[in-house]
Amino acid sequence: MEYNEELTKVSKINIAYIGGGSHNWARIFMNDISQDNDISGEVRLYDIDFQAAKANETIGNKTSDRWEYKAVAKIEEALTDADFVFISILPGSFEEMKIDVHMPEKYGIYQSVGDTVGIGGIFRSWRTVPMIAEIAENVKKYCPKAWVVNFTNPMSNCIKTLYEVFPEIKAYGCCHEVFGTQKLLKAALEEKTGLKNVDFREIMVNVKGINHFTWIDKASYKGIDLLPIYTDFAEKYKESGFQKGEKNWFNDHFVSAERVKFDLFRKYNCIAAAGDRHLAEFVPNDWYLQDNEKWMFKMTLVDWRISNRKELIKETEDLLSGKKEFEKKEDSGEDFVRQIKGILGLKDAVTNINMPNHGQVENIEKGAVVETNAFFTTNYVSPIMAGKVDDKILELMKPHVENQGLIVKACLNRDKEMLYKAFRNDPQGASLKEEDAKTLFAEMLEALEKFN
Repeated sequence: MEYNEELTKVSKINIAYIGGGSHNWARIFMNDISQDNDISGEVRLYDIDFQAAKANETIGNKTSDRWEYKAVAKIEEALTDADFVFISILPGSFEEMKIDVHMPEKYGIYQSVGDTVGIGGIFRSWRTVPMIAEIAENVKKYCPKAWVVNFTNPMSNCIKTLYEVFPEIKAYGCCHEVFGTQKLLKAALEEKTGLKNVDFREIMVNVKGINHFTWIDKASYKGIDLLPIYTDFAEKYKESGFQKGEKNWFNDHFVSAERVKFDLFRKYNCIAAAGDRHLAEFVPNDWYLQDNEKWMFKMTLVDWRISNRKELIKETEDLLSGKKEFEKKEDSGEDFVRQIKGILGLKDAVTNINMPNHGQVENIEKGAVVETNAFFTTNYVSPIMAGKVDDKILELMKPHVENQGLIVKACLNRDKEMLYKAFRNDPQGASLKEEDAKTLFAEMLEALEKFN
């Protein structure tokens, strides 16, 4: 890396992008990083599908003259001398994900996402953990001092794996779910006060929990306490739901009317800071998932993901042929550019990330991966002490926290008996009769093994 004389710009940054053939998240990456004038360098795209990475090399080089995109055939080519490593991979195929998400339905277990916890999250981990472990080994070998940024789900288990394999790794996980809740707080504030154009990043929140089941117990904007405002807001929209903009929960898989959030707030007097689709999977199945339309959110069917992937591949082809131009948009709301600049010493930042617990959440076991705010400054990322999770919320969180280590250990050792124990520890698996649990577990493993 090279700094200019004023120490206000950094060039020749090396970013290794693992999963660089992405047809979706790569576009977000290219869009956001192209809009900052203070950083530049090379992005090396590595993917098991080299041609997909090659396509993104062509598309990426059209987006910015400050960044050079280069597809590489071997992971060591991407990682050698990397300053940052971004991990954004699809673990396996969507056909395998169909097994994760939809096979349990014959036993009355429904999953709105199926990539984090629950039965789907456990079997996704079975595929993902070995892949992440291999990446960790390669980081240790080729760029041990690089900062590693993970975007892949199941987030907690991926971060846990990185540290299990390479304890000295400098890694953290990024998730945009809290930003969506800050935007909801912005909407509540603007409706209550008449303020206009509030920047959601200026809404200060205290974040604590685990990925996709994170909670906010303090929120403010320029000295205004937002908890009383949100209390009124949640009460007002508890039945009708709240939506803003053209997208609507019944025609968009990623939009909800926030009714799950509002209901959880009214139960616990604390703001659940993830999307309704994710939140619903951490609580008993009969709270929201058995009647998702009543709660105004969609189940993300894997057939839809398959169809959407075809559309994204078609978009890639159109971008390559020139039939379509890459359209730069406002920044996505992801925070990785601010994080990079913080680590480079250009501008300190505070934002939420996932890291092993060293006390930032007081009543969650040490070493478990938790989500809190963190302070980013020159070559340093420090989680911010967030306090305790409310005891009643912790009861919901505990099985998932306890399962983190068990799942990762089972997946690393390819121990099916241990994986079954984690399966039964999860509230979804625990809800089954023993005979049904054993049958479903065996059926899912057998179905997935056909892809190996």
